[in-house]
Amino acid sequence: MGYSNRGLKRSLGVAPLVFLGLAYMSPFAVFDTFGVVSEATHGHVPASYILITIAILFTALSYGKMVKIYPDAGSAYTYTKKTMNPQLGFLVGWSALLDYLFLPMINALLAGIYLSASFPGVPVWVWVVGLAVLITIMNLAGIKIAVSANTLFVLFQLLVAILFVILTIRTILLGDGAAGFALNPFYSEDIKVNLLFSGASILALSFLGFDAVTTLAEETINPKKNIPKAIFLIALIGGIFFIAVTYFMQSLYPDVSLFKDIEGASPEIAKHIGGIMFQSIFTSGALISVLASGLAAQTSASRLLFAMGRDGVLPKKWFGMLHKKYQTPIFNIIFVGIISLSALFLDLTTATSLINFGAFTAFTFVNLSVIVHYFKNNDLLSRSSILDYLIFPSIGVAFMIYLWISLDPLAVLFGLSWFAIGLGYLLWVTKGFKIQPPEYEFVEN
Repeated sequence: MGYSNRGLKRSLGVAPLVFLGLAYMSPFAVFDTFGVVSEATHGHVPASYILITIAILFTALSYGKMVKIYPDAGSAYTYTKKTMNPQLGFLVGWSALLDYLFLPMINALLAGIYLSASFPGVPVWVWVVGLAVLITIMNLAGIKIAVSANTLFVLFQLLVAILFVILTIRTILLGDGAAGFALNPFYSEDIKVNLLFSGASILALSFLGFDAVTTLAEETINPKKNIPKAIFLIALIGGIFFIAVTYFMQSLYPDVSLFKDIEGASPEIAKHIGGIMFQSIFTSGALISVLASGLAAQTSASRLLFAMGRDGVLPKKWFGMLHKKYQTPIFNIIFVGIISLSALFLDLTTATSLINFGAFTAFTFVNLSVIVHYFKNNDLLSRSSILDYLIFPSIGVAFMIYLWISLDPLAVLFGLSWFAIGLGYLLWVTKGFKIQPPEYEFVEN
């Protein structure tokens, strides 16, 4: 099942790239973690979003630098491999694999949270297992979401999100907001920086996929110019949107401890500002988001595992085989589906931290790749390039390390264990680093 990008037509400008990037991030991501982060930061979700937006913007600049150097590749794995060494690149890619494997789990967990808020009498496990089975069956049958359908899904989510904000503002204007339109969500006397970073380490989930447009380099007009610009705009527009939406939500609900379920705060707010009717519309938007994202995430993960199996990174007998009739990697799809059932045993904070462990590792090494490239190329050693190739990525690294250590301790322990497994596997396949590690490619579906 080989694919070639030769002959792809260069037709994408900055605007289409920005829309595709925002679509990949999903507008509804802003609602997924509001409750848990509001509780963790004592009512300062917008302030945490400002921190993570700044961190992502510095990383976006580094992605822009790397895509200019390697316009036909777009992953931290590739950048690390080519600027540092293949062994380290393999380990970075292995850590990033956590995102691919566990994103379907996040979607199953969110389905349980949203539907339980609307149907409290039904056990959460019913929704989690139901969505996992549905998405797995759709992927086994080779179902593909057309670009036009996915665009409609994104537009529907965006419209629901805008309506949510309008109803929230109306509710505040009617005098239902405890604090009204104040600066408290951004700053108050009891604000604590360490708690803001802990919240930011969870909110990074909202930005996952902002760099996905790097995979469209060969279909973009003047990719060395347009893709870096698009990446930065995607991160900036997404950040502004997330900050604005959570500001109004936090203004209406400075304290979320009154909610029955902190993780399901957003659907409860939807019911408060718009009644049962709007809560139903909101839940529909959430389910569309979860279904589309879950389907795409499982597809990406299963295809990545297939590529790794085909190339000998994983056992080919299991991971590198396709079903004769459906031409889909059935073993991989079922494998990822089973992993998604781990949502039954994790809360939202731990689950998002688990995903973000891999993301922060990848983002850190993208910034480090820029710095290493700077010192390896004498033509860059000038005063004018110090800011772009040394100071900015160094700030990005500092942000990412602080966010990394602010993650949920259980997720950090699991992530480090995953890294140790990757190191052991690397030692085995390279016979103690005597031969080059196998190569694999991260491809977004």
